[in-house]
Amino acid sequence: MFTLAEVASLNDIQPTYRILKPWWDVFMDYLAVVMLMVAIFAGTMQLTKDQVVCLPVLQSTVNSKAQPGTSGKADFTTVETTTGQGEEASMRTVSFGSAPTVTPDVPLSRATSSQYQPTESGQELKKEQKDSSGRKTNLDFQQYVFINQMCYHLALPWYSKYFPYLVLIHTIILIVSSNFWFKYPKTCSKIEHFVSILGKCFESPWTTKALSETACEDSEENKQRLTGAQSLPKYVSTSSDEGSPSASTPMITKSGFKFSADKPMIEVPSVTILDKKDGEQAKALFEKVRKFRAHVEDSDLIYKLYVGQTVIKTVKFIFILCYTANFVNTISFEHICNPKVEHLIGYTQFECTHNMAYMLKKLLISYISLICVYGFICLYTLFWLFRIPLKEYSFEKVREESSFSDIPDVKNDFAFLLHMVDQYDQLYSKRFGVFLSEVSENKLREISLNHEWTFEKLRQHVSRNAQDKQELHLFMLSGVPDAVFDLTDLDVLKLELIPEAKIPAKISQMTNLQELHLCHCPAKVEQTAFSFLRDHLRCLHVKFTDVAEIPAWVYLLKNLRELYLIGNLNSENNKMIGLESLRELRHLKILHVKSNLTKIPPNITDVAPHLTKLVIHNDGTKLVVLNSLKKMTNVAELELQNCELERIPHAIFSLSNLQELDLKSNSIRTIEEIISFQHLKRLTCLKLWHNKIVNIPSSITHIKNLESLYLSNNKLESLPAAVFSLQKLRCLDVSYNSIALIPVEIGLLQNLQHFHITGNKVDILPKQLFKCVKLRTLSLGQNCITSIPDKVSQLLQLTHLELKGNCLDRLPATLGQCQLLRKSGLVVEDHLFDALPSEVKEVLNQDTSIPFANGI
Repeated sequence: MFTLAEVASLNDIQPTYRILKPWWDVFMDYLAVVMLMVAIFAGTMQLTKDQVVCLPVLQSTVNSKAQPGTSGKADFTTVETTTGQGEEASMRTVSFGSAPTVTPDVPLSRATSSQYQPTESGQELKKEQKDSSGRKTNLDFQQYVFINQMCYHLALPWYSKYFPYLVLIHTIILIVSSNFWFKYPKTCSKIEHFVSILGKCFESPWTTKALSETACEDSEENKQRLTGAQSLPKYVSTSSDEGSPSASTPMITKSGFKFSADKPMIEVPSVTILDKKDGEQAKALFEKVRKFRAHVEDSDLIYKLYVGQTVIKTVKFIFILCYTANFVNTISFEHICNPKVEHLIGYTQFECTHNMAYMLKKLLISYISLICVYGFICLYTLFWLFRIPLKEYSFEKVREESSFSDIPDVKNDFAFLLHMVDQYDQLYSKRFGVFLSEVSENKLREISLNHEWTFEKLRQHVSRNAQDKQELHLFMLSGVPDAVFDLTDLDVLKLELIPEAKIPAKISQMTNLQELHLCHCPAKVEQTAFSFLRDHLRCLHVKFTDVAEIPAWVYLLKNLRELYLIGNLNSENNKMIGLESLRELRHLKILHVKSNLTKIPPNITDVAPHLTKLVIHNDGTKLVVLNSLKKMTNVAELELQNCELERIPHAIFSLSNLQELDLKSNSIRTIEEIISFQHLKRLTCLKLWHNKIVNIPSSITHIKNLESLYLSNNKLESLPAAVFSLQKLRCLDVSYNSIALIPVEIGLLQNLQHFHITGNKVDILPKQLFKCVKLRTLSLGQNCITSIPDKVSQLLQLTHLELKGNCLDRLPATLGQCQLLRKSGLVVEDHLFDALPSEVKEVLNQDTSIPFANGI
């Protein structure tokens, strides 16, 4: 046996799930409980009191043999038993002649023993016989018990016997159908997650504060727009543009150059104060809601399952109603029984009574009534399910009542769950919508950010860079703290990996700000802030992944002097370059592009008239089309690095104002075209380092004004005499090649100040080298030099001498005569320095802080 509590547990659900139980589900659950109680009550009655009492139908032949004393009245003998319930029947046996007769109201033991016990006095027996009435039968007690049990199974309709069990089974099926979507593994996890998040969103302090702030803003707008409306409720908004973006965030749109109108900033009282713990919990909720939405919106399993179980309940209702109605009339108090046991009993037909018939009929009618109510509710549920599209949910009403106009509509299972919650309480959906709004999330981030990054903390992060400017670097924050714009003496501001960066009008306080870095930070600016940046910003660094991340306002900074773009400028598989027009950058002097270009962007020609320096750093992508360079007639410095160039581009020879050319890290093998540089009269610096150049053509002598020549990290094996005919050469770098000999013609370079030949195969230093008396830097490391001539003392201006990595045994004592050389500028092995005479070491160890002190 099972108890009522055990059966009722099938209908039990977690209390938190009740928000997903609309009124019809709750009503049907109560109806199911009532039907369950009907089933248990009927079953209990049947197990304890259900019985059938049968009497034989006497035939006329038997009536004719009746005794004269009883001819006017029928023999009446009854046996009351229960159908197999084990209860003791009360009997009384009276003898008529030789056959025993059973009469009621006498105990069984007394009745059965009457055959053996002496009879009472004759007067009592005669009195009993005189009082007896009815028709006499020839059945004993055991025969009556046998007939009662047999007729219970043969004459009684099956529905009367199994009604409680059928009701119990049907009720359990209905209960399971009602709550199956809470138990099915693929849906219960989503429902549990949804209910958990919904409860946290409802109770979150941020929800209350956000809605309160909205109400305050609406109230302030009403006061500004309406006069004499004091009788209106405090938080009622009569604005015609409710749901528009917050007034505190007018931004430039990403697709164009439109600015939203400035609106006064409304200061809300303490509602924006949120402690750190509540703020972190709210931010975690935003992330949970975002992930849950992405997980649930892609399927409609919960909706289909709910519809399916409702259809099953409706079909079950129709089935129960159809077959149950047919059995109402079969439940009767009287029944005729023909057991076919005449050979055992002596009678063929019996008339029986069912004592539970009346009660069962009433219970059946009650059950049918409950089922009808249950079925009508199922039909209403189906009507509700298909009346409106439940796989779509709109927050339009919430958007109208709050300032969060960006709350998105949802679909599929997410929408269905919200519709179900609305049947419980619409306030849940309203509060839940706050955590779907990006505006709300940004407000939360802003409050938490300003709470964490105070003015004092930001001041501690300010440092001085290599240019001795005050610099602040903010990395991976949720936004830009408001206190940043109170650092009015800041020169450089770096914002890195701040996806929601917003620059407000307060930036106009930073009068010293001239340099801004945006690293993967598509910052949005207000119109007033843009006006300030347009007039005051001089240098801008933008690092991005896709060209679309470059803020639109960057192309409008008319007073910008330097622009650094680092990222992928190609889009659609390098078919087009997405850089927008630079025509508005009228004062741009320096353009630095580090990307993967296959051609020079034609947009760069917009700034050609005033551009003086162009730097293109590729990532190894071959730069093929260079025709746009011909229009850069005013460019003085050009760098084309890592562009896989195999020859010097001819377009460069048209740059008549070119002063410095850097072709570092390409694949240049030959520089025969170098003769064309003779037309570039202003060219003073040529950098061909980190290439594959094998030799230097003699035509290099035509570059008369060349002052710096960088050929390091190539494959040179010798230096032609033509190089030393460049009388204006001040810097020569041929490090890391395979040069074995320094030509004696080096002595002709009287203006040479820096000579680098580190990492070669030089073993002897020519004496003519020390005729270059203006040398300041001499790098001879990692060669095969065995000795340093004493004439090194002639280099009176030498400040840096590198000798480490050679085969030296000693250093010349004349090093002490190099007046500007100090130990810090002498790069040599320690044992060689220690072998120097003490007076030489004393000279080299002179106080190196003297120049520093003089500088101060």
